[in-house]
Amino acid sequence: MVNRAVIGAHYGLRDWLAQRITAIVMALYTLLFVGLLIAAPKIDYAVWRGLFAPQWMKLATLLCLLSLYLHAWIGVRNIFMDYIKHGGVRLALYVLVIAALIACAGWSVQILWSI
Repeated sequence: MVNRAVIGAHYGLRDWLAQRITAIVMALYTLLFVGLLIAAPKIDYAVWRGLFAPQWMKLATLLCLLSLYLHAWIGVRNIFMDYIKHGGVRLALYVLVIAALIACAGWSVQILWSI
């Protein structure tokens, strides 16, 4: 008989799909951003600031960053589940990574809306 201890395992279609969707969101944002940079005649502080001034660009950037954080969380969580066997250590690492990602998300919002 196999004794399986399930500690936060969420393998399956949902995680696979979330990784692919977040990757597509980041790729589309990258294409948009590169297109806007190519269209700009010169890149200086005023152009850079003007690029992020419209509300739609702030929201698009935030969506891309949130996709990045979710993408990173799924990847790191899967690595921890594969290689960290001790449940307490894994939980501590989960908490540290989640705290870091939430801090990055908060900092991202602060930066975007300070423009």
